[in-house]
Order: sequence, then C-alpha cells, then structure tokens
Amino acid sequence: MPTAEPTPTALLLLAIGVLAAVSVLLSAFSRRLGFPVMLLFLGIGMLAGDAGFGIPFEDHALAFRVGTVALVFILFDGGLNTPLSSIRAVLGPAGLLATVGVAATAALVAAGAHCLFGFPWIEAMLLGAVVSSTDAAAVFSVLRSSGISLERRVGATLEVESGANDPMAVILTMAITGSLVGGELPGARVLLDVAAQLLLDAALGIGGGHAGRALLSRIRLPAAGLYAVFTVAFALITFAAVTLLSGSGFLAVYIAGVVLGNGPLPYRAGLLHVHDAVAWLSQTGMFLLLGLLVFPRELVSVAGPGLAIALLLALVARPLAVVPCLVPFRYRAREIVYVAWVGLRGAVPIILATFPILAHAPGAHRIFNVVFFVVVVSGLAQGASTRAATRWLGLEVVGPPPPPASVDITSAEPLVGEPVAFHVGPRSPARGRSIAALGFPRGAVAMLVIRGRETIAPRGDLVLEAEDYIYVFCQPEDQPAVEALFSRTPRA
Repeated sequence: MPTAEPTPTALLLLAIGVLAAVSVLLSAFSRRLGFPVMLLFLGIGMLAGDAGFGIPFEDHALAFRVGTVALVFILFDGGLNTPLSSIRAVLGPAGLLATVGVAATAALVAAGAHCLFGFPWIEAMLLGAVVSSTDAAAVFSVLRSSGISLERRVGATLEVESGANDPMAVILTMAITGSLVGGELPGARVLLDVAAQLLLDAALGIGGGHAGRALLSRIRLPAAGLYAVFTVAFALITFAAVTLLSGSGFLAVYIAGVVLGNGPLPYRAGLLHVHDAVAWLSQTGMFLLLGLLVFPRELVSVAGPGLAIALLLALVARPLAVVPCLVPFRYRAREIVYVAWVGLRGAVPIILATFPILAHAPGAHRIFNVVFFVVVVSGLAQGASTRAATRWLGLEVVGPPPPPASVDITSAEPLVGEPVAFHVGPRSPARGRSIAALGFPRGAVAMLVIRGRETIAPRGDLVLEAEDYIYVFCQPEDQPAVEALFSRTPRA
C-alpha cells in the first residue's frame, strides 16, 4: 500500500511557510502605522484557524512547549543585547516592579474581577496572577522595532522588568492553579517560594553565564557557524537545568544572556545576528500558533468582562503598582506614567493561561479566553500608542538615524578595538573638513565613508559632508577623543 507521504508533510510546510512569509511581509506596514507586530502575527494565526481557513489546532500542550522554547530564545537574545551598565542603573526599581509590582497587580486585578464581574475568589486570583507580568517579547518588540529612541533609564527599566518578572507570575499561577484543582486557597508560603526562587535563578543564571563564557573562550570549533549552534544549545541547557532544579528558567536564561553578552565572544557580530534572527523566528511562530489556538466565536461571550478587565489592568492596577515602586528612586512623573502605560501583555499571559487548562482546573477555558482578550486590547491600546506616548511625554531622545550599512569584524579570538560609526550632522565640527585635517588619535583610523547609497574610500583629502557616516576603527581608550571630533554619541 503506497504511503501518503510526502504530500501531508509538503502541505504542512506550505502552510507554515505561507503564514510566516505573509506575517513578515505585512510587518513593514504595521511598523509604519505603529501597530504592534505581535498582534499582526496573532491575527494571521486566528485567520488561518477556526475563523478563516479552518486549520484545526487545539493542542494546548504543544502550544505551551512551543511558546516556552520561543520565550527562551527571545529572553536570551534580549539578555545578549542588554548592557550590564543599564541593569546596574535600574536594578532597584526594575527588581521591585518584577516582584512587588507583579504581586500588587495580581491582587488588584483579582479584586476587580471578583467585585465587579462575580468571578469566584480563587478564579479571580488565578486571572490576576496570569496577567500580572509584562511580556518580554512584546516589550522588546515594541521598543526595538518602533523606531523610537527612548531615554536610557526608562527603556532599561521596562526591558529589565519584563525579563525578570516571569518567576513571580509563574509561581503565583502554579500555586493558585494547584489550589483551584484542590479546592483550597493558596497560603503565605507562596511569598517564601518566590524569594527563594529569585535567589536561585539569579545565582544559576550568573554561574551559567560565566561557565558559558569560559567554554567559549577555550573551545576551538572548525566552523564559525558552530559557535551559534553552541550558544543556542547553551540557552536551552540553561533553561532546562534551572527548571529541573525547581527554579524559573526564564529569569536564569535572561541573566545568562546578559553575562554572556557583556563579555568577549568569538564571532560576536555573527552570533548577535543569528540570535536576532532566531528571536524573530521564535516570536513569529509563537504568536501564529497562539492565534491558531483561539476560537473567535468563544471570545464574544467574554468581550465585556475582557475589555473591562483590560482597562482595569491598564488604567488602575498597573499604575497603582508602579507608583510606589518608582517614586523612591526619584523617577519623574512623566517617566512613571510611561512605565505604567507601556506595561505590555503578550505571549507570557497566554502561555500561563494554558497551565490551568492542562491541569483541568474549573473555569480554565473561560480564563484563557479572557486573558487572550486582555492581551489583544493591551496590544491595540498600549502597544499602538507607544510611539505617540513617547513623544507626548517628552521621553524621546533626538539623535542621528542609524547608519544605512554596518561594518563588522569577525574573529574567533576576541579583539581589542572595533569599528564605530559616527554621523556628520549639520552642526558637526567635522563637516566641511578633510579626513586628514581631523587629527585622529594614533590608535584610530578611518575605514569607510557612506554618503547616501555610495561607499567611499576614506582618503586623506576627502571632505566630509552633512549626513555622511564615517566608520572609524579605534581602541577603547581612544573612542572618547574620536567622539569629540564629531560631537555625537557613537553607534557600535
């Protein structure tokens, strides 16, 4: 009897390829409109599912596993791109937001769901726990793909908080789900579990990151691409090992990424490009799959409570949780308003909402639909208005546009010095001067000039014009002196 293959496999790959390609092609329009990319992926997934083309998918366990893997890569990539100086500057406020802020948000949402919409207390508590944490994938996506140059402290606070607040939400969700199945209210021991897990996660993440750095500095692989394979495997091993030790692999893998990214890496530029692509692929696949998991006809019945809870979360619970966490650190009022507003919900709440379904908890499907509705409203209202809110609150940093091309040096050995791009602005002291007349330090040399779409060899008699970009190779100790010649912040 002839086998049905390869036709079913080809059809599956065709569906996956078409969905991913359409999502990517439409993402350019979403950026111009300020529309969050994650909602675009969710919408395409929903259109391909029950409400549209009828692709059948109801496997919550598979969605949970795929979502978990995707979040591992998204958080690891976020850690690789987070400077340690940014974390040090906001560790206090971001740490409070990731713990006290999450618990306060969960309690306020639970109170509103019970008092206003009649949810039983334990179901209301579960709903509050599931939507209590901001989502790293959503925050990273909105802040890094919206074309916004945000003030450093505010952006770092949002990113570090979103990378660190999953353990609190996971512990609360798991504890309350167990209590819902067992018919008991969770005890005060949950708070002790959170504190112990955060310490464990931080220790294992830091230790794992240093172990990864030590290995990368010693191994010699036969091909450059294998280093990326190693770092991908390292992210998976870190998450799995910490989770098996009763920790939260999400926080640990983010911390490990920070430690790894702030040290010397072989083929650094190539590794960062690979993980950026893996993170985007993960985000695309995760949101498409979560969109397939939802039946739009079931959302109609929870539209009223879902919209009201989304507004309660954005306008009441999140601000009331943020204010006491940031005021002691002397954040300005507009910064507090911004952090409160850009507390985006995304894939994490949806994935957490699968916990009670997999545990066969009472009311789990209703909670899942409400959470999905809350995520969509959060993306539409908060995500789409992020760019406008940044400018309205005066938190946008005016700077030169990014260079149209990049110059990277790839090496298996960490090198001292790197190419740095400088923008020649209309008021730059370098404008109208020849390269020879600039007087670079002894350890610096011009590598390339980009003028519009032209790449120009940096001869000594070449006169720089406004809007030129010049790549200069310089040693770390010479970078401030070179920067002073252009009066601009360098872009590495």
